[in-house]
Parts: sequence; structure tokens; C-alpha cells
Amino acid sequence: MQRQSYPPEILQYIPFFYVIWSDDLITASEINVVKYAINSDNSLNAAHRELLLSWSKPENPPENSLLKEWKQTISSSRVKLVESDTYPLTSFSQNLVCLYHEACPFNDQLKHIETNLGIQPNHYGHLFEVDIQRSSESKYYSASELDGILKGEHAELVDGFRSVTKDAIFEWNIHRNKSEFRDIVLEQVKFLADKGYGTTAYPEAVGGQNDMEGYAHIFENLMYVDGSLTIKFGVQFGLFGGSIEKLGTKRHHEKYLRDIGSAELLGCFAMTETGHGSNVRGIKTTATYDRASDNLIIHTPGKNDNKEYIGNGLHGTMATVFAQLIVNGKNEGVHAILVRLRDEQQQLMEGVKIEDCGYKLGLNGVDNVKIWFDQVSVPRENLLNKHGEITTEGQYRSKIENPNKRFFTMLGTLVGGRICVARAGLGGAKFALAVAVNHALRRRQFNDSVKVQEDLLMDYPTHQLRLTPLVASAYVYHITLDKMMASYCDDARPDKRVIETKVAGLKAIITWYANDCIQECREACGGKGYLLENRIADLKGDVDIFTTFEGDNTVLSLLAAKGVLSDFRSEFNSAGFTAVLKILGIQISDTLTTIDPRYSNKVDADHLYNPKFHKHAFNYRTQRLTYTLAMRIRDYIKKGMPPYQAFLKVQTHLLALGKAFSKELAYNAFADFVNEMPEGKNRGLFEKLGALYALHEIRRDAEWYLEQGYLGGTKSKAIRQRVERLCTELRPHIGVLVSGFGIPAHLMTAPIASEDWKIDFRLNVP
Repeated sequence: MQRQSYPPEILQYIPFFYVIWSDDLITASEINVVKYAINSDNSLNAAHRELLLSWSKPENPPENSLLKEWKQTISSSRVKLVESDTYPLTSFSQNLVCLYHEACPFNDQLKHIETNLGIQPNHYGHLFEVDIQRSSESKYYSASELDGILKGEHAELVDGFRSVTKDAIFEWNIHRNKSEFRDIVLEQVKFLADKGYGTTAYPEAVGGQNDMEGYAHIFENLMYVDGSLTIKFGVQFGLFGGSIEKLGTKRHHEKYLRDIGSAELLGCFAMTETGHGSNVRGIKTTATYDRASDNLIIHTPGKNDNKEYIGNGLHGTMATVFAQLIVNGKNEGVHAILVRLRDEQQQLMEGVKIEDCGYKLGLNGVDNVKIWFDQVSVPRENLLNKHGEITTEGQYRSKIENPNKRFFTMLGTLVGGRICVARAGLGGAKFALAVAVNHALRRRQFNDSVKVQEDLLMDYPTHQLRLTPLVASAYVYHITLDKMMASYCDDARPDKRVIETKVAGLKAIITWYANDCIQECREACGGKGYLLENRIADLKGDVDIFTTFEGDNTVLSLLAAKGVLSDFRSEFNSAGFTAVLKILGIQISDTLTTIDPRYSNKVDADHLYNPKFHKHAFNYRTQRLTYTLAMRIRDYIKKGMPPYQAFLKVQTHLLALGKAFSKELAYNAFADFVNEMPEGKNRGLFEKLGALYALHEIRRDAEWYLEQGYLGGTKSKAIRQRVERLCTELRPHIGVLVSGFGIPAHLMTAPIASEDWKIDFRLNVP
């Protein structure tokens, strides 16, 4: 082979310059990295250095003819690019020099360029017409370490639970008969109760572990087994048992919680009515105190006032029923009362009527029912009386005099269930991602007609772009929900209403994310994703309902937005709105009106990857939406419009604010967590995941940012390019990232993902 005219000192840089100038992402800061390496390279003489620096000028890039010459030099060499090398491009350049010259030492300055520019084989493999020795994934990161980070201090509990799911009772199957499916799920719930998991969140005084945070981890991991099991488990131990624990007092705890935790007493959570779902305060079921009998009379007053979608309703013998409490002719608002549904022979109690809701889109292993009450009498002591009680003298009494505050305090204590629904949605998304990513690391399709072997799906930039941001979001939302549950469980914060607003918004964006994620994974797997055996179809049906139960997502987003506006200090009447304006201030700040053009078009990598930029962008959107929303409402009220109508006029604006606030909240929680991580490669990985999440979300709202002048066209384009770049940088680690979710091999039953499914960690259990 004819020796090229380039001396070795120059030849070693040719692959780097070819990659750099073939990438439209080149920026001044990246050129500075290259210049620094050249100026620090002691193997270069003055002439070599001058030539290389002449190729490093963005204002005068190399001619196309020179690029073609470089490509010919590379392609004709037949040198193989080995992706698994520690520094693939540096090693390739060294081997290129070795082919044409006798001396070919390893050059640390090239390593400096490769490392600091984050150049991955995915960026340039398609540019070189050479053989590539591919590795479907890198082993640089450890899935067990990532899983350990996500489990945190709950590792022992989670690992033990995963080990328990090896039992044959949890074997996944396709179920077409809802009655048989429900019986199987019931037995699974009882099995878990026997293992002690039913009392995980209950107080130690009644045999529990007082570990609500650990319970949330279990709840997510249950989704790896089955969605119906997850929800039935949650209804029995979380909603039914949890309502007694949170809304009842010692007498209720001692009487019921042990039997609930052991599944000896099966129960329901009867809040939703046919006519009232999200509007809990408007429910029609009544609980009227009868002084003569010292009982409460539970009654369904009219059509559409029945309870509906009540889980565990065919197996349950008792229900926590939410009703309007009427004492001495006065409506004291919504309270929770324990009502017996069936006797010891499992026959319906007098006055109770129950109907099966029938087949549903998903979760057919959960027995959802409709319930009617016809003058059903229960003892006064069945009132869950933590926030309001009826005395032995027949008088209503509450430490919280304001009925509105009492109502919201009651709902606030149940926020843990809403967090768990978001965790379940996240678990479903993680499972779907694990299936889709592992399929993409095996499935090959198309090539350039030169290669014998077709390319992996995961090597296509479009496939990376559709799945990698979803993986990053899963990590962000996991950490966020962990922090929210920790705040909810913090006894130093007795008023849960602030947390309720935050959780409302997070539940909405995370369950919306979960549904979008599962659909994307279904499509990414093609026809295989449509088969029931690969589990994604069931996940679609099961997770779909998460957007509307435990609070309709649109309503929850509006609640979050109203929380931002009022800081919980009004109910948005005309008087309350004055407080809103007081909080926000009448004058808009300079930061919301003036954006430095230099900032709106700043595109260097250091800036775009900087958490300070991400936080500023998220906060700017939240603050801007808050201010403009307040001004719109004020103007409508000034024109004489009733406050309720004013809020209806701005509902879409409220919805945008609720989503913006929740995304900012999620990113800040994750960024704060990463900031506390010890220095090292895992922190670097989490920083990259955070940057991808932030830039991807900013890009999704680019239209708004462009309208506001916060982003210029150049910066918007740079963000899009950086999202794509981050996806390619994470490509070698995508398999490890989904393995880091910790889904055990025995639960990964999808054939397209379970073949040779390996997780490089062992459960730390006996």
C-alpha cells in the first residue's frame, strides 16, 4: 500500500479532525479543547503545530476536497475500529499511524480531545468506511451500583421482596377469564400478607414496620409482577388500611389494622361516585347521625349517587365510605365511616347492594364494583374521628374549626396513595423500557448494502432519540418521588397540604409520562410489542387508568397551578385573589421582561449542560406563566366577571402552569440529589441524565420559549442537537441503565427481552 504524504505527527490527528468537521455541533469551546491539546503536544514541531491550528478555525473550515482526502486516507487503511477500546478513536488513530509508519506511540493529547469532547463511536462510526468491531453495550457502569442508588436505604427490604417474587404463585400468564384472574390475584395478596408486606407502612404498635417509604418501593416493584396485583395490594393495605391509619384513632388502629395487614379483614376504599369523581367535596352519599340509636345511617340518596369503581368490592367485607356527615341537621362536610358490607358468611348486609363493574380495558384481576346503601346503620364509633368526632352527647366536635381546612387536611393525609400511583406508573414505564431497549440491543434491521450484518435498532439515531430521553426521565422521576415520599413521611411537617399540591402535579406529569412511554415502547418493538406475551400490551391497559384514578390528571394539574397562585391561602374568591396579587407582586420583575440577547443565543456545551441554565429555564417558565395568569384573572375580575368564571376563562393557562411547575419541581429534586452524590463516574452519569431530561423538556416547550424571546433560533437548534448528542453518548450504556432499574430476571418474562436477560447484580438476600 502506498504510504500517505502525512507524517505520523499529523496523521494521528486526521481521524479527529474528520470527525470534528463532519459534526455541525462544533463550537468555540470545543475548538479550544482541540487547540489546547495541540499546543500541549510535545511530539509536534512548529510546522506541524501551525498546520493543525490552521485546521482549527471555525471561521475558515477545511475545504470539502480536504475532507474527502482525509476520508480516503482513513477508509483505504482497512484499520478496524474497536468500540470496546477504552479510547476507541485514539486507539484507531494510533493503529492508523502504525499501518503507515514504524513508530506509533499512544498520544495522551488525543485521549484528552476524545474525553473532553465526549466523542463516542456512535458519533462517527457511520462516517468511516471501515470494519467496526461492535459491542452492544459498555460495561463502564455497573447496573448493580445504579440499582443500589435507586434503592437507597431500602435495599434490604426491596431485595428481600424481589426474592419472594420467585415463588411460583407469581408466575405471569395470560388471563382471559376475569373471575379466575381475580381469584389468583387474591391469593397473591394473601401470600404477600403472610410474608409481612401488608403491614409495611403501619405503626409498630400494631405489628407494622412504620415504613411508608419502603412500601412505595414495594408498590413499584409489584408492577414487575402484574398491574392487577399492584392495585389490589394497594387498595387492601394502602387505601383501605391506610385510610383507617391516617383518618382513624387508636381504637380503630388496634381493632382493625392487624387483621387488615394479615388480609384476614379484606376491605375497600369507597370515595368515588358515579356522579362525582374528582369533586370529592360534592359527593352525595350521606351519613346521618341518629341520636336515638347512637348510630350513623349511610344512604345513597339518588341516581348516580352510588359508589363506583370500588376495588376489592367482591372480596371485601368492609369499606371506608366517604359521605356527607349530618349531625343535628347540620352538614359537617365529607367524613370517612367504616361500613360492613358482608357478614361472616360473606352475604351482603341488609341495605347494601353491589354490582360488578365488568370487564375493563385493563386491571381485570381487580374486582371493581358499584355500591348502593339503603339506610344502612353503623355504630357511631365507626366514624374515623382523627379530624372530627361525634361526642357521646351527640354533638359534633373538631379541632379544625374551618370546614374547608378540615376537608383539605383530611385529603392531605391520603397523599401517600397518590404518590404510590405515580410509583406504579413509573414501574410500568421502567418495565416497558427494559423490554424495548433489550429488544433493540438484539434486533437487527437494514444496512448500507456493504455490510453483511444488519445494524442493531439501538444504533439508529432515531431509535436512540425515542427511547433514551424516556430512560433519563425514569431516573429523574424515581428520585423525585423518593424525595416527595420522604417529605410526606416527615412528622416535622404536620400540614400535608403543601405536599398535596406538589404531589398532585407530579402524579399528573408522571402518569402521563408513563402512558406516553409505554406507547413509544410498544411502537419501538414493532409487531412484537403488540403480542400479549411481551407484556407491553397489558401494561398499556393497566397503566392507562392511572391518569384518572387517585385524581384526574387535568384536575390535579389545575390544583397544582392554583396552589402556585395562592400558596393555599384562598379558595379563589374575589377576596382571596387580593392575596394572590399580594404574593406575586403587582410589578413584573426585570428578569421576566428583559432577556439579554447574548443569553438567548448562547450555545456552548458548558452552558447548555449546566444545571444553572436548566433551573433558570424551568423557573422562568413557571414564573412567567404565574405572573401573566394572575394579570389575566385580575383584568377579568376588574371587568366585573365572577372569580369562578374568570378561572374558567384561563383554564388552559392554568394547565400549562401546573405542568411547568411540576417539571421544575421534578428537575430541582433530581438536581439537588445529584449535587449531594459523591464525586465519581456515577455522579457524572446522573448529571448527564439530568441534562438530557432538562434539555428534552425545554425542547418540547421550545415554541413557548421562542415566543417569549427566552431562546433564540440558534439556541433552540443547538438544544435539539445537544439532545441528539446526549442520546448517542448514552447509547453504549443504555442496556446498563435499564438493568439499573433492578427488574429481576425471573420477572422479565417477555420473550423479546428475556432471552439471555442478565442483570449484573445479585440480590443481597439469603
